[in-house]
Amino acid sequence: MKPLIRTRVHALPPQIRHVAGLHFGWWTDDGTALDAPAVSKFVRPALALLACRAVGADPHAARAAAVAVELVHNASLLHDDIIDNDPLRRGRPALWTAKGIAAAILAGDALFFAAVQALAEASEADRTVPVLLAAVQGLIEGEYLDTLTESGADASEDRTAAIAAGKTGALLACACELGAIAGGATPERALLLRGFGQRLGIAYQCIDDVLGIWGEESVTGKPALSDLRSRKVTIPVAAAMAGRTPQAQALRALYRANGPLGEEDFARVRDLIEQTGARQATLRRARRHTADALNLLDQARPEPSAAAELAALAGLITLRNH
Repeated sequence: MKPLIRTRVHALPPQIRHVAGLHFGWWTDDGTALDAPAVSKFVRPALALLACRAVGADPHAARAAAVAVELVHNASLLHDDIIDNDPLRRGRPALWTAKGIAAAILAGDALFFAAVQALAEASEADRTVPVLLAAVQGLIEGEYLDTLTESGADASEDRTAAIAAGKTGALLACACELGAIAGGATPERALLLRGFGQRLGIAYQCIDDVLGIWGEESVTGKPALSDLRSRKVTIPVAAAMAGRTPQAQALRALYRANGPLGEEDFARVRDLIEQTGARQATLRRARRHTADALNLLDQARPEPSAAAELAALAGLITLRNH
């Protein structure tokens, strides 16, 4: 998979290729190759390849789909780091901090279009390109909704669920659907696998949101308490704010306070969320969505070995360090 991603990025114009390679961790700014590039989990490509296998096809048929979803994912990371003002990505300086906001935006745009090109040049383009484009629109909608919830302006759990469905669920759903289409699945079977990916994506976002508050930088590759520093209303934050307890009231007040918060405030916010039980509630939500995903996977009548690997991947998502 890595060589295929690299080949697609190498087809970009030289200057954009250079900054994209900085994001992927392939080389330094002076062009020196790095022996240990930034690590990607490759969850989305794995879903595309396994969904193709799940419908009884050779996973090679889904290579273009796997490349496309990984490129879109990385494009979204480049833009997301700017939106969230996150200085680190995968334990390294985020591209916008190293090369500027304009370079990161344009590199992200280039990866989005490279993803479309990857599918357009493959078979079944008439079916796969619209699926990818719809997923990108869903991802953008989720990201925009996320910006509207800052400072607790809309802390509803329904809103954060919609954000999770867009930010993460849309692309995981797309990966599974594209893999199934590449494998020649019927529309009904492809939609079941899409549903598997959608619910798995929400579970994935639940765990990401927990790690954004309680995760260690060595694990997440991002600064500790990164989501709280930007006062993002993530899933555990929304769950904590939904109550009428003194802790929920104090949390809402801190999120709506004027001016910057100090380190002690961030620690207090984390503790308030913990005291409401929102951390465990979010983990339970992740497990429920994972169970729903596995139910849809079973309905798709997958090939047994691929089904076992998809189920294992689903389990890993909900068992990440939390």
